[in-house]
Amino acid sequence: MKDLYTLNEITVYYAHKEKVSDQYQVKCSKDVYDLVIQDWRSDIDYRESFKVLLLTRSNRVLGIANLFKGGISGVVVDVKMIYQVALTCNASGVILIHNHPSGNLMASSEDMKLTNKVTEAGKIMDLPVLDHIIVTSESYLSMADEGLL
Repeated sequence: MKDLYTLNEITVYYAHKEKVSDQYQVKCSKDVYDLVIQDWRSDIDYRESFKVLLLTRSNRVLGIANLFKGGISGVVVDVKMIYQVALTCNASGVILIHNHPSGNLMASSEDMKLTNKVTEAGKIMDLPVLDHIIVTSESYLSMADEGLL
């Protein structure tokens, strides 16, 4: 019988490789779109994906986590995994980003529910959601800019 007092060990690894001044700084939602669209061209109009931009306190980019891939009309997002990555990377804020293969830039009720759920979880950890951006191959919608956050 397994010893119930013996737990699996979890190892967390974080290595910062750049000087802060060399990190890309996000100043507005267009900066985020310009940054992520470069790498998203291959399947942006084909399947829904969900990414998280991990930021320092001064909105310098620690990295982009490509967390979830879905189908044509949706993607399943696990809030715990968003914050697992954010905490591991020592992020001070996150920007949620996902695409709409349909080209529709309207935030759906599911998008709003998810945004609220992730935002509430972030409040508890003092790790705020700074924006949720919906992207298409031609444009984007920033929930923060639209007052939806």
